[in-house]
Amino acid sequence: MNNLKKFYKGKRVFITGHTGFKGTWLSATLIEFGSNIMGYSLRDNRKNIYNKITFHDKISNVYADILDYKYLEKKILKFNPEIIFHLAAQSIVSKSYSEPLKTVRTNIDGTLNILEISKKIQNLKSLVIITSDKCYLNKEFNRGYKENDELGGDDLYSASKASAELIFNAYSKSFFNLQKKFGFAAVRAGNVIGGGDWSPNRIIPDCIRSIEKNTSLIIRNPNSTRPWQNVLDPIYGYLLLGAKLIDNQLKNTIFPSWNFGPNAENCKSVKYITENIIKKWGSTKSQIKYNKNLKFKEAGLLMLNNEKAKTELNWFPQLSLNHSLEWTTDWYKNYYYKSDMFDYSINQIKNYSEL
Repeated sequence: MNNLKKFYKGKRVFITGHTGFKGTWLSATLIEFGSNIMGYSLRDNRKNIYNKITFHDKISNVYADILDYKYLEKKILKFNPEIIFHLAAQSIVSKSYSEPLKTVRTNIDGTLNILEISKKIQNLKSLVIITSDKCYLNKEFNRGYKENDELGGDDLYSASKASAELIFNAYSKSFFNLQKKFGFAAVRAGNVIGGGDWSPNRIIPDCIRSIEKNTSLIIRNPNSTRPWQNVLDPIYGYLLLGAKLIDNQLKNTIFPSWNFGPNAENCKSVKYITENIIKKWGSTKSQIKYNKNLKFKEAGLLMLNNEKAKTELNWFPQLSLNHSLEWTTDWYKNYYYKSDMFDYSINQIKNYSEL
């Protein structure tokens, strides 16, 4: 991370979805690195990490829809970035059932807009498209999915992410490989946890809300297993990949997609996660209840294979699941203690850099 700090200092970086959970942590990291950042997102006045750690004056903010092609193109071409990280998405699986059109249009057309505009950016050196581990056609394999495994999805969120990957691959072969103007990649992370996530129907935010309000925690699938990882592990991967894509440093790579998932020992059940968060918080009143009336289907097992990133990028996850849960719990505790959460978040980034 310290070498990356030198690389990104002064770099012009465009981030879509910069007010989201991962987008905020990526933005905060690049602020610490001294980058020149423009963020492009819908304005969100709800309780979220971006509005709580308050660094609005440290980057150029554009509040607009990723589906507004003309306005997006105008802003990107004027900023003329060297590096783009595309994170803007409808990222909640359950919401894809209540908002199917929004999910599909945002996740597919939003990615398509970025891909098309990227062809026109004069100074672009690196393009990183962030999708999801749920882009894989989940066959409940008792192994980690590899980058060349089959894509697909039974729910619209998964299907939209798989579609975005297919479109990215088509652009790679139809345009980017021929133009050879910049490096490009799509990345898939595991179930990311960390401080500041207040999204609905996610296990960590639901757990924190139940502790805060002293209400029962309702979980859907206690035995579902996911590849849990601290948010800074994939952020480290995104930044490392964004740097190495420049000057075609990864020219021997066959598949332009990458997994940034945890090691196998981090793949635990939802029940394990909730019980440990409650224990680390020190809550004795929280109760866990199970909702048997599921309104949508969820996969029971999902794991990622991270060997490609280890071998070709020399990227390795730095935090164990126990440390990830500790860092996450400590972040929320400090938030409720009225700490300066920008400073606290930057300190976590600095501590991560020293691992």
